Amino acid sequence: MSDVARAVGCSQSTVSIVLNGNQSISISPDTREKVIEAARNMGYKIRQAELLNTAITRAPELRRVGFLIDSLSTSPEGIMAIRGVQNALQDTGAVLVIYEVGNDPKKAPAIIDAMVQDGVEAFIYACIFTRDITVPDALRSLDRPYVLLNCTDKTAEAPSIVPSEIAGGQSATNALIAAGHQRIGTIMGEDFMSAAQDRLKGYRRALATADIPFDPALVQPGDWSASAGYSGTKALMEADNQPTAIFCQNDRMAIGCYEYLKERGLRIPEDVSVIGYDDEEISRHLTPMLTTVNLPHREMGEWAVERLIGTDDHGHGPTAEKLECELVPRDSIAARPG
Repeated sequence: MSDVARAVGCSQSTVSIVLNGNQSISISPDTREKVIEAARNMGYKIRQAELLNTAITRAPELRRVGFLIDSLSTSPEGIMAIRGVQNALQDTGAVLVIYEVGNDPKKAPAIIDAMVQDGVEAFIYACIFTRDITVPDALRSLDRPYVLLNCTDKTAEAPSIVPSEIAGGQSATNALIAAGHQRIGTIMGEDFMSAAQDRLKGYRRALATADIPFDPALVQPGDWSASAGYSGTKALMEADNQPTAIFCQNDRMAIGCYEYLKERGLRIPEDVSVIGYDDEEISRHLTPMLTTVNLPHREMGEWAVERLIGTDDHGHGPTAEKLECELVPRDSIAARPG
């Protein structure tokens, strides 16, 4: 799927959906044809009748799917994942039921039991923040399929899907390098979180690939908040050797970054280029509109359903996949000021 995705210029999720014949997810006929043609050109044997009929014959097997998540109130990512699941289930006849576990592992067995009593036949176990987890024994012991969304289990007993955060951080930094910037600051999220660690790895990898020396002074701590974006930008711009571009590791910190730069009378992007991450709704309403990187939670939700209903093993098997975080170019990056 990775090879086909690179050849076509689409995500692995899209390739999986097409090759498994899932008709419940809206993908243009042109893209479907390109995926099938690319797969055939690479020597894969595809039976067209199966592609057309797989979703119809398999989808009705699941009548109720359970979505189990730690929290829905901290960020919009969980809602986007749920929308992806709903989109994928739209034409299957299956009903989606949603339960919030919170951060109390003692509640999980009771909640999972309640889901079983409600007739849930397959489970999507999701986390707001990407991390390693221990799947509750109450779920592992069930003779029912489950997949992991935005989390991984070290035992690798179930399929999992997470964003490709290192590649996303690299893509964001490369966009600034491509505009001619050599001195690029970054404001991190909370450094104990894998997303912040991996985005920093991507940042450093992009610099190394471009032969730009890494400068620790250009890395500022943060906590994903607008306030952290403001204080991080202040620290970067009050240093002796100021950056000409700033990679904020989420869009909320970019809001604070914008505020500080404007208070200083600096223009975006003419004086300082800025890029965010997450592609939240606010990124389209900043002035100028924020260039950012998309977190593919909707696509991850679609993948989770496809993995449950679109394959012969119905979710079983230690498949671990990462979805590309795509660059969303807008107006906040310009060529390095002279």
